[in-house]
Amino acid sequence: MNTSQEVNDFEELYGKVESYFSTSFELAKLKSLEVAVLVASSFISTLSVIVMLLLFILVSSIGIALWLGDLLGEAYYGFFIVSFFYLFLGLVFSFFLRRWITKPVSKLIITEALS
Repeated sequence: MNTSQEVNDFEELYGKVESYFSTSFELAKLKSLEVAVLVASSFISTLSVIVMLLLFILVSSIGIALWLGDLLGEAYYGFFIVSFFYLFLGLVFSFFLRRWITKPVSKLIITEALS
């Protein structure tokens, strides 16, 4: 084999290796983009459901507070009762936050990212 042939073979091999790494890099970028889109879409859809539930809770809370206030004779009594209920709920959630919220959300994000 002569030197010219060896140089041509090396250049051809170098071109194929370069093409392989370029294609592998593009594939990795596309896979990363797919994961990011899946996580973002899951987050957005979950967030929209949460917003709707929060609006429902807000309007229901106002209605319950007005109803309780009407039963007790003063509107602010109902609002105090509802606010103390939410204070109690907040304390319970803060106590169990890691088990009920942090771990499931973390698992959801990891599951979406690895699937």
